[in-house]
Amino acid sequence: MNILKKTLFIVTLIATVVILSLAFSTDTSKKNHTLPSTMDYNVYALPIPERLDFSQESVPLFMPDIKERMDRELLVNTYWQSNGLLLFKRAHKFFPIIEPILESYGIPEDFKYLALIESGLQQVTSPAGAKGFWQIMKSTGKEYGLEINSNVDERYNIKLSTQMACKYLLKAKEKFGTWTLAAASYNAGMNYISSELERQSVSDYYDLLLGEETGRYLFRIVALKEIMTHPKKYGFNFEDKDLYTYAPTFEIEIDTAVSDFVKFSKDFGINYKQLKLHNPWLREEFLNNKSRKKYKIELPNPKYYSQK
Repeated sequence: MNILKKTLFIVTLIATVVILSLAFSTDTSKKNHTLPSTMDYNVYALPIPERLDFSQESVPLFMPDIKERMDRELLVNTYWQSNGLLLFKRAHKFFPIIEPILESYGIPEDFKYLALIESGLQQVTSPAGAKGFWQIMKSTGKEYGLEINSNVDERYNIKLSTQMACKYLLKAKEKFGTWTLAAASYNAGMNYISSELERQSVSDYYDLLLGEETGRYLFRIVALKEIMTHPKKYGFNFEDKDLYTYAPTFEIEIDTAVSDFVKFSKDFGINYKQLKLHNPWLREEFLNNKSRKKYKIELPNPKYYSQK
């Protein structure tokens, strides 16, 4: 009997050791399996290009502080990969609308990246109340001829707001003499840039000591220009089919009130959501238009939203 008990004890002990050995071996195998994939992820320092510019005005990278600030923006915008990829997608959709307007006003194409850093090409509102792609304040918009009220807010009109931004930038360029300072003034205001240039006795943006936002402003623009011009160099891989596209549209002109944009949309074979996607400047479900002003309303081809 004692021999049987001893035999059972030994068998049980051996089985336990075998089971524990297998479990440990499996666990170790799993750990070894996941280790290489963790080690494969690396973060690399980025080489700073020898020459960078904004609107053909060189960034003075020979200055140590300028090089560091440029490095910061390249790193931030390269390694914030999800946001970067979204910017590529939206730029493909909206840059073709912005670029010809900039060209028609004689504004350098680099200013499209200003709109990109201002809003990410989204119809957003800042904490200060600036709105739209170009982040226009109410007072500035009205000063440059945009209609802004509860019924209509043309800061949300891509074409009209881009035209307004062009007018501002032309005035700023005339005042400051460089596109770089004109861009900085878009963020901080012409009066502030003028007073700081005078107070600090300098004449160049890169010689100014400015607050965090305006101090980073041009560097962010230049960083996005560099990354979006050379996407593969900075690790962004995509095909044209991955990018967003703008629906084919046509414009109609109206000079009367519209009592119901839901019904109005259906008359053109689309729905209210589709109308508002293309005309976010129409802020309500109706248009007063007591002054009989002429408005251009953009309508998408109904086939674009139908099943293909």
